[in-house]
Amino acid sequence: MERAIFAGGCFWCMVQPFEELDGIVSVRSGYTGGHVPNPSYEQVCSKTTGHTEAVEIIFDPQKIDYSDLVELYWQQTDPTDAFGQFEDRGDNYRPVIFYFDERQKEIAEQSRENLQLSGRFQDPIVTQIEEAQPFYLAEDYHQAFYRKNPERYAQSSKQRHDFLEENWH
Repeated sequence: MERAIFAGGCFWCMVQPFEELDGIVSVRSGYTGGHVPNPSYEQVCSKTTGHTEAVEIIFDPQKIDYSDLVELYWQQTDPTDAFGQFEDRGDNYRPVIFYFDERQKEIAEQSRENLQLSGRFQDPIVTQIEEAQPFYLAEDYHQAFYRKNPERYAQSSKQRHDFLEENWH
């Protein structure tokens, strides 16, 4: 099994697209990239921990390739917005692809370059690619939020949904 960590705004909205893929073992919401061990949601929201909301994906590389996950990641985000994603603003919602090894780093960097060269977006692609840091699991009520709270999930993801429809579909 391999791991991938992606930050693309609110982690609630990043779980479902990956969970639906064959070869995915688990998708968990959490926090990474900061300097406070085991932060709480409230601490991360205070914007003092350096963490960003992210999802950790455990996948079977015999069934799905990391490059496929990166391509799906782009299609869940606005890669031109470095200051958050959609309704969610601030550094704790910044878009980042975290890599675990040189292979993942190279795939992510090449994919970002290809997206920039594609002309799909007029603005520069600003999503960061950073070495993976410790991943801290978010509280239980954040896990699989879209299934537990479908109405609230739909409300919180409307702006994202509209952007994705306009720019990716």
